[in-house]
Amino acid sequence: MKDDEASVFTLARLPQFEAIEYDTLEGRLSALLEVHRTRIDAITTGPDTTDWQHVVAPMEAMADELHRFFSPVSHLHNVADEQAMREPYKACVTLISAYSSELAQNEHLFRAYERLRTSAEFEQYDNAQKKVVLNALRDFRLGGVDLPAAEQARVKALKVDLAALQTRFEENVFDATQAFKLQVDDEDKLAGLPASVIALARQNAARDDCEGWTLTLDFPCYMPAMIRLDDRELRRTLYSAYCTRASNQGPNARTFDNSEVMTAILAKRQALAHTLGFANYAELSLETKMAPSTSAVVDFLNELADKARPAAEHELNELKEFALSHLDIAAIEAWDIGYCAEKLKQYRFDLSQEDLKPYFPVAWVVDGMFKVAGQLFNLAFDQIDDVDTWHTDVKFYAVREAEGEVCGYFYLDLYARERKRPGAWMDECLIRWRHQSRAQLPVAYLTCNFTPPVATQPTLLMHDEVITLFHEFGHGLHHMLTTVDRPAVAGINGVPWDAVELPSQLLENWCWEREALDIISAHFETGEPLPDELYDRLSMTKHFQAAMQMVRQLELALFDFLVHIEFDTGTDIQALLDDIRHRVAVVTPPIYNRFQHSFSHIFAGGYAAGYYSYKWAEVLSADAFSLFEEEGVFNRETGSKFRSIILENGGAEDAMALFERFRGRAPSIEPLLRQAGLNA
Repeated sequence: MKDDEASVFTLARLPQFEAIEYDTLEGRLSALLEVHRTRIDAITTGPDTTDWQHVVAPMEAMADELHRFFSPVSHLHNVADEQAMREPYKACVTLISAYSSELAQNEHLFRAYERLRTSAEFEQYDNAQKKVVLNALRDFRLGGVDLPAAEQARVKALKVDLAALQTRFEENVFDATQAFKLQVDDEDKLAGLPASVIALARQNAARDDCEGWTLTLDFPCYMPAMIRLDDRELRRTLYSAYCTRASNQGPNARTFDNSEVMTAILAKRQALAHTLGFANYAELSLETKMAPSTSAVVDFLNELADKARPAAEHELNELKEFALSHLDIAAIEAWDIGYCAEKLKQYRFDLSQEDLKPYFPVAWVVDGMFKVAGQLFNLAFDQIDDVDTWHTDVKFYAVREAEGEVCGYFYLDLYARERKRPGAWMDECLIRWRHQSRAQLPVAYLTCNFTPPVATQPTLLMHDEVITLFHEFGHGLHHMLTTVDRPAVAGINGVPWDAVELPSQLLENWCWEREALDIISAHFETGEPLPDELYDRLSMTKHFQAAMQMVRQLELALFDFLVHIEFDTGTDIQALLDDIRHRVAVVTPPIYNRFQHSFSHIFAGGYAAGYYSYKWAEVLSADAFSLFEEEGVFNRETGSKFRSIILENGGAEDAMALFERFRGRAPSIEPLLRQAGLNA
């Protein structure tokens, strides 16, 4: 099939966001699922159920149809949430959860896949086809297909309940974040804040018909305030509101409380694991991941903590000494950490985020990021107009081979706004799929929450935000550059969760390289690239408080993993977290801190008993980048090798086998320790 035909076909299947009618969603989805049930009955009762075309091909078609129905709805729930869509969205989540459980427990369908596995045809399949069948058989068993009817019903009910609870958890976090507003009537109290953040705060107040300035918990306001705002009391107020979101503490205590929701989620996850024959939910989680056992994960995290904690304690002591001697802060508190760290960085390296921001105007960074990816992977990027989106800020791009052939598309939504979930992420709009005479190209959603332009001032990114953008773009490339035609293992699909961060974390490294910074940086007024003196100072900050950052991530990863191992109805979640902090952390938060109540990654996202994946995959990404360091960070051969082995194969082959094929050996932890400035 010609590539222009694939592009036309793909563009014609893009969502029409403006046409989505919330009040009809539940009815339309119910009708669609009934049609699918009828088709599945035909598959399992037909004369030939040992042939790909009669079993897997129609299942792929139905999966694509369901994904194209619900993907834009789910995306709008994240980027343009409104009350009118919440109940229809929840109803759809319940229907899909029940349907998915029903599929996983369909014994006739399971037997059809078993016959495929044992057929002579199976040996003729390519790697992707074999992986589709093997993953499907695994998922049938994880869905409870072998269980008695009563236990199957319990599995289905637990999954439906979990889907509803996870949605409720996320909505509580979102509502709690949006509910808090701190009015400031004296601009002098905002001393230390960048002009762009002050302008944003003024814009926030004007939007609500208020005088003065309004500080919020949205990232473009909250994070600069915590590292730049001189007024310690305002920092404390913002911190206490942020770390008590959706809890029984803080300014909106019990209004959006996730206490019972969190407990119910953990209880139902454990019940699900036990029903499926696992000792705990962490064991169940690892069935689809690289890590060989729960003990291997815990040992890995503890080993890193043992290496990082002494250095983290040293870093904290340095910070305390600096705070006392230079900032007159005798007892450093949680709301002082970011502020004092920024001041110490300025003192030690003569560098702040504000020094760097003028060299990272967002339009230039995005264009430079495209050029970096172009050099590494032989790509080109073109903006396409006249595509329906959910907001006027959203742009749409084609990803092309250097020779012109389109290999994917993506939406880019960069700015924070009301009714948009905080954070940054990549999600799938369309998945690569070749079906009969049709070819569908992959389409991604790339979402960030940067400060929007204010008046005539363009958005200027902090270096940390540049890293975030590159990270999500790495996920996007993993999705868009796949050459696998089977959707279940194309792109990020079928990739173990503890390997899926490899491309995203790898791409972050170019944000520190001189050759790349010459491409992605330019002063927004003069066009001059980042000066050598600023680059030298930036390079010296690479390991700044790296150990403190590492133990914080290890604290979160251990909490996530151990709570999914140890939880039962009598578990005190706060006490478990406090114990982990005592063993791993160097910063003790105030007693009212309820971070876990807004830990959406594990309670509403895909990281349940999987948050360790960030560190697990960071071992892989640091080791993979060490090959670029050896052969040249823009070495085309190395880039092509990473693309062809890792990015193009997606989940079609074993993740460890792919890594070892790229690196030429098993992964080593030493490059990660070196990147973090720790001794091996």
